[in-house]
Amino acid sequence: MASTSHPPVACSGSLASQTSASDLLRSSRNGVCGVPLKALGRARLGSKKRDFTVSAKVRKVKKHEYPWPEDPDHNVKGGVLSHLSPFKPLKEKQKPVTLDFEKPLMDLQKKIIDVQKMANETGLDFSDQIISLENKYLQALKDLYTHLTPIQRVNIARHPNRPTFLDHVFNITEKFVELHGDRAGYDDPAIVTGLGTINGRSYMFMGHQKGRNTKENIQRNFGMPTPHGYRKALRMMYYADHHGFPIITFIDTPGAYADLKSEELGQGEAIAHNLRTMFGLKVPIISIVMGEGGSGGALAIGCANKLLMLENAVFYVASPEACAAILWKTAKASPKAAEKLKITAQELCRLQIADGSIPEPLGGAHADPYWTSQQIKIAIEESMDELTKMDTQELLRHRMLKYRKLGGFQEGVPIDPKRKVNMKKKEVPILPPGIPDVELVDEVEKLKQEILKAKESTGKIPELGLNEMIKKLRREIDFEFSEAAKAFGLEEKFAMVREEFAKTRNSNDQSIHPVLKEKLDQLKDEFNRNISAAPNYASLKNKIDMLQEMSEAQKLSEKNSKVNKLKEEINKRLKEVMNRPDLKEKFDKLKAEIESTGVSTAMDLDQGLKEKIVQLKNEMETEFAGVFESLGLNVSPTSLPEAKRKIDEFNNEITTVMEDIVSSTDLKNKIELLKIEVAKAGKTADAESKAKIQSLEQQIKQSLAQAMSFPELKEKHERLKAEIVESPEGSNGSLLADNDGFKSGVEVNVDANRSFA
Repeated sequence: MASTSHPPVACSGSLASQTSASDLLRSSRNGVCGVPLKALGRARLGSKKRDFTVSAKVRKVKKHEYPWPEDPDHNVKGGVLSHLSPFKPLKEKQKPVTLDFEKPLMDLQKKIIDVQKMANETGLDFSDQIISLENKYLQALKDLYTHLTPIQRVNIARHPNRPTFLDHVFNITEKFVELHGDRAGYDDPAIVTGLGTINGRSYMFMGHQKGRNTKENIQRNFGMPTPHGYRKALRMMYYADHHGFPIITFIDTPGAYADLKSEELGQGEAIAHNLRTMFGLKVPIISIVMGEGGSGGALAIGCANKLLMLENAVFYVASPEACAAILWKTAKASPKAAEKLKITAQELCRLQIADGSIPEPLGGAHADPYWTSQQIKIAIEESMDELTKMDTQELLRHRMLKYRKLGGFQEGVPIDPKRKVNMKKKEVPILPPGIPDVELVDEVEKLKQEILKAKESTGKIPELGLNEMIKKLRREIDFEFSEAAKAFGLEEKFAMVREEFAKTRNSNDQSIHPVLKEKLDQLKDEFNRNISAAPNYASLKNKIDMLQEMSEAQKLSEKNSKVNKLKEEINKRLKEVMNRPDLKEKFDKLKAEIESTGVSTAMDLDQGLKEKIVQLKNEMETEFAGVFESLGLNVSPTSLPEAKRKIDEFNNEITTVMEDIVSSTDLKNKIELLKIEVAKAGKTADAESKAKIQSLEQQIKQSLAQAMSFPELKEKHERLKAEIVESPEGSNGSLLADNDGFKSGVEVNVDANRSFA
């Protein structure tokens, strides 16, 4: 475009007199500054008193050819009018924006730049270090972007440098002409519409357009359309339907503009009209969510046969911040809300709301906009090839069934009261750590009093209050440990170890590297050595003691709860056994027989009834044992009195034999000699005395072992053992354990009082 410059005009004579301000202003419209209209009129009449000159300087500038060349079509002279494509490249490059969760990556990037700068300044070769850092950066980038949380994807979708609708359109189309106006007196810049071609096939494009900087965002109203924008889109839908152009819509809006003027102009009516119309269009429709799709503002151009989403795009009925403010009374709970809302491309594809996810490069679409646009182009071509095979009725039915199958419902099923939204309790906000010790002690004492009162009244400890107090104490202890680490200057070391440990957990190998384990142990030892010198050591110790006390109370509560539940279960099972018809019948029959005899004591019963009682008793004990074993309890049956008596007699016989052996002259002399040697040696025995004592002890042990190996004793022991094993009560080995001490080995101990065994 040519620019015109006007040099000052020199005026003299009567032309310079009697000049009003209005004349000067009006004269500027004719391209001359400072010349009154009357003077110009006289000049045109050929007045001879004209003594001024007018000159114009035309400056030549280079014509910008973006996005069209000067002559794109040889059949059309002069090409396309430039005002049809006002979207120009930015004069200044967009400033990089780092999200909060990307800051660790920026630290690595800064290290790489520092090393490269050092290599350039010193001339040394740091290529190995640079390659290592770059590999570490790429691995960290991959780990981060393959494990994104829903709220992190929301932040990526809102990234200010994310490519806009027109960025993608100019990357995927060979030609594009923007169409303006709703034919009702307004052209909303927040929605852009136009015709374009992909591989020779014409499409109607429409989408939300955000700005690339603050100035553009204000001009585009931050991508929030007014009713005029939706009516412009509606006009283009009718146009595309009339001419048979498939429609491709791009969604990227936080929602429709909700100001007073928009509501007065019928915002809801415009959105509803679009929804109704899109279900009746006879051409294929594809919608692509490239950023955030908010509520009805996104759905107004999103009722399509295919809904595709970029990998880090989100689609929601309410933003996570709004949802958190409604449900949890604070916008800080937005991460929790984003997770519960299921708004990411992966979740929506699983729920069959979205029909496909379009991949993005690591770092988001803004890391490589052209590559992302080509992925969108591939997805459009694949989906359009599928949809163009359908006839009109099949296409309309396909669109209708897509939305009819969303969600599900059940009739006649009562709603669980716990799931009612109105019954939801308001969550108590979590206070930040750093509560004074006095307040914490008061809370603990108050909880102790509540526990004591509850135990006296119901016998149960209030678990809810106890668990909350333990969580609070743990949070306080973590805070105190952090403060102690800051005081010792170990905060950076802990952060580095924590970062390395997180990388280890994210990798496929879950085992801790020995070097990392050694670092952890060294850091732990250093911290434990200095912890007593920390300025907050007293507070930390006090809170640890309170936590230990509360934890013991919790363990006791859990133990009592388990015992009570086990008791209830045992009583329930035993009652079921006692009420069994067969056992109850036997018990009643035996009771009737006993009553018919007319005896008053059990000793007067005949042998047959006694055997029946023992048989029924054994049967019931077996049933009870089965109940206990089914609950994981071990049952140890009682020993038979007869078997116990035989074992006691056998032990007494062994004791008598040992006393006879010890009383023999030879063994008695050896024991007396041993006592004398021990008395001589005293507490500090020399080597010769120790050797004599050990020799005598060995001789005494051998004599006792030979005496205990009588054939009669061994035979009696084996016979008694066989009898116990054959009995049902002794099959588990409980009786054998009492008689397992019949061994040939004998231990002799001579203490200070000269006693021995």
